[in-house]
Amino acid sequence: AVTRAHDGHDHTVMGTITSIDGTNLMVKTADGKQTMVMMDAKTKITQGKVKVDAKALKVGDRVVASGPEDKNMISAETVQIGTAVATTAKK
Repeated sequence: AVTRAHDGHDHTVMGTITSIDGTNLMVKTADGKQTMVMMDAKTKITQGKVKVDAKALKVGDRVVASGPEDKNMISAETVQIGTAVATTAKK
């Protein structure tokens, strides 16, 4: 079954970045589904309350992306990077 957002409504995907190809991210959700997240110059990328560049995204980052959905792709309007959990591990 394919889940589609209603016209005019954004879809949100939460998961881990598995690959990055230019401005496109592949995000694996908790249920194992792969979703392509497409970014453009208008995509707002943040980590916490700080706006960051797309170059800050790395494979393995936890992200929440929101935007219009078409099949298994999201045209991201916003991408939020999860904040680092283990900050004390750095030496």
